[in-house]
Amino acid sequence: MSKQSGRGRVVGLPEWDRCAVMGVVNVTPDSFSDGGRWFDTTAAVKHGLALVEEGADLVDVGGESTRPGATRVDEAEELKRVIPVVRGLASEGVTISVDTMRASVAAQALAAGASLVNDVSGGLADPAMIPVVADSGAPFVVMHWRGFLEGGNVKGVYADVVAEVVDELHTRVEAVLAGGIAPDRVVVDPGLGFSKDAEHDLVLLAHLDRLLTLGHPLLVAASRKRFLGRVLAGPESAPPPARERDAATAAVSALAAQAGAWAVRVHEVRATADAVRVARAVEGARAPDHAPETAHATEARTTDHAPGAATTSQAPTTAPTPRADSTSGAHTATRTPGTHSPEGDQ
Repeated sequence: MSKQSGRGRVVGLPEWDRCAVMGVVNVTPDSFSDGGRWFDTTAAVKHGLALVEEGADLVDVGGESTRPGATRVDEAEELKRVIPVVRGLASEGVTISVDTMRASVAAQALAAGASLVNDVSGGLADPAMIPVVADSGAPFVVMHWRGFLEGGNVKGVYADVVAEVVDELHTRVEAVLAGGIAPDRVVVDPGLGFSKDAEHDLVLLAHLDRLLTLGHPLLVAASRKRFLGRVLAGPESAPPPARERDAATAAVSALAAQAGAWAVRVHEVRATADAVRVARAVEGARAPDHAPETAHATEARTTDHAPGAATTSQAPTTAPTPRADSTSGAHTATRTPGTHSPEGDQ
């Protein structure tokens, strides 16, 4: 993985010195989050440009809802929805991702100016997808996917969700590479909300470092998803509507950026654009040349330069004796924040 600020770089796309922000334009009447709001081509293009104004680095255009229970649109309808919007945004210089599971839509979107193919099935829904993307040389997002979310076909049973998602993504990435897509053009996505319940999503977010071991830049798409509604509602209340989950989304964006994600995919851009920039500033402050002096070092220098002070500090001649543990040599184990016991992962 080509390194850029520790989170990887995707060849064929611009470089960012922080976690990138991918804004969402759903050209659909039935998206779970904002279905119908940008269904008209002119409105969709205008919305995409507004997202860029608010801080989006690239815009993800999709013409087919992937919410649970959604009915697939036919190829002609998806092309009718997506291609004019891609063409309109590309004419304005926007970096575009096309969100599709169809090779024909991917091919025409790339020809119209898209730069990235974001396939939630990772190429499983259409066998022609991998050859099309490989021939184009475009970058490709491989998401963890266990099938269409229709008729209860969720398959959300895991013994260890982190290990299984990593293993299944690894298998899919190997297939994509074997199909001719270059390693430096592959992005991975844990597929939050796809065949996963709220606990699974949270555990995956707590272990993004494990997903980074796959060796490819990481896209995190948590925006307005059901698990955030469950977190905000608590055990007794109904989850808030999708459009009332943007503050929670921005919180996840900051956490993902801090963990090393290459990009986050969001519906409301401004708060997330601020969040990833703050995360980058904190990351920069951790650099060795920004490390604050220890109190001991400051005190020693002050003493050395005080009027009448000796020019050298006096070091203790013996090291302090370690305090004996009151539990007869036993030590107390510590847990790193964000980690889970094996039971918690299951």
